[in-house]
Amino acid sequence: MRIFLSCFLFLCFSSLFSQEIVAPEIIPLVKVDSLYREDQFYIAVSYNLLTNRPAGITQNKFSSGFKAGFLRDMPVNKSRTIAFATGIGFTYDNYNENMAITGTAQNAVYNIIKTTDNSSKNKFSQLTVDVPIEFRWRNSTFQSHKFWRIYTGIKFSYLLHDRSVFTSENSKVIIKGNDDFNKFQYGAYIASGYNTINLYAYYGLNPLFQSAMINGQKVDMRSVNLGLIFYIL
Repeated sequence: MRIFLSCFLFLCFSSLFSQEIVAPEIIPLVKVDSLYREDQFYIAVSYNLLTNRPAGITQNKFSSGFKAGFLRDMPVNKSRTIAFATGIGFTYDNYNENMAITGTAQNAVYNIIKTTDNSSKNKFSQLTVDVPIEFRWRNSTFQSHKFWRIYTGIKFSYLLHDRSVFTSENSKVIIKGNDDFNKFQYGAYIASGYNTINLYAYYGLNPLFQSAMINGQKVDMRSVNLGLIFYIL
């Protein structure tokens, strides 16, 4: 009887120790933010055009623009596909054209460079601080940051710095702080595309100059920017 009990206990303990202990699988919990915002930094590059040019004024070479800033997203519907946004940014625009700007900042003089004078050229540039106010539509979800978008709105700008350079064969005239420039500018814009890279267009609703005259005609030129805008979360 003792031998039987000893064998029985030995077999029981052997089966217990031979069982493999398997730790339960731990699945990490992923927190889903259904109240996401599309707060974004943006960078844009553009080709700059001048519309409403006085007779005889033409653009030459490549006129470029650069802008950067930050936008705060404010969704207005439950799915967060419709929103408003505002923020702050800076824009640098450069324009190459054949309108010579001479004189002084307080009394600038404007003339058309003759087409036969290849040694003469003129350009002016502006640096502005911008406050955009935009309406946003996108088909985004809280699971992905890649989506189609259409953003449109109004951009209000204040002129921080301006500079014009007229170069001729015999002289070079540089004017800063030209009183004839509009200090306050505004225009409409639209940006559309997918994910990071989007097409961008801006049209100035008021003139770049407020009081400039050339050949008895008011300089009513407005800015058009066409390019690409990149959104970075």
